Amino acid sequence: MKNWTSLKSLIYIGKQVACPCCSGNFRKFLPFGVKARENALCPRCKSLERHRLLWLYLKNKTNFFSDTDNLRVLHFAPEYFFQKIFKSMPNLDYISADLSSSSAMVKMDITNILYEDNSFDVILCCHVLEHIIDDHRALTELFRVLRPGGWAILQSPIDLKRDKTYEDTTIVSPQERERIFGLKDHVRIYGRDYKDRLEKAGFTVKVDAYVRELGDDMIKKYCLAKDEDIYFCMKRNSRE
Repeated sequence: MKNWTSLKSLIYIGKQVACPCCSGNFRKFLPFGVKARENALCPRCKSLERHRLLWLYLKNKTNFFSDTDNLRVLHFAPEYFFQKIFKSMPNLDYISADLSSSSAMVKMDITNILYEDNSFDVILCCHVLEHIIDDHRALTELFRVLRPGGWAILQSPIDLKRDKTYEDTTIVSPQERERIFGLKDHVRIYGRDYKDRLEKAGFTVKVDAYVRELGDDMIKKYCLAKDEDIYFCMKRNSRE
């Protein structure tokens, strides 16, 4: 598989698009998705639009890659290429977790996090909450283990045409979930009230339109989604 991936990345080498995650340059990205999106998947590292945006945000807007700031990081449902890089970074005390994936370092339920209060400086949890029946409990657990002054990036797919999140716990068949929620293992469609749900768990939330700061040329170069905001969530110090 690794050799096939390497061969495919060579076939697609060019200068039209670039992946910041693996520093690859290609003539195009691969299509991806139930309804295939053109220029979505990096042929080398398998990053998608959301991964490339997250990488750029971590690199340019946070201290995640700092040489001087040592951070304890909890990463739920880690992507292979992210985990490989983050584990090797000397400034990170990095822990990845997942309930079912064998590639994660710790087997753990996001609604029952097996760490003490205020354990982590940074939490990464991207495209996980839409799979979780009790997402409020998951969010309160994430808030609990985040240290005061710490931050989390909590991304989920959001239907910006919806004012309110839609969920129905009586929809249990994979076929119906895919028809209504978009994927067989999704249990809701978040709406523009996603920020409210994060705040209800205790977070102070900044909805960062960082992708628009990059400009059209960079959006095109990295093949990013123009309407994806970053949900940068903070746990305030009690004295602030």
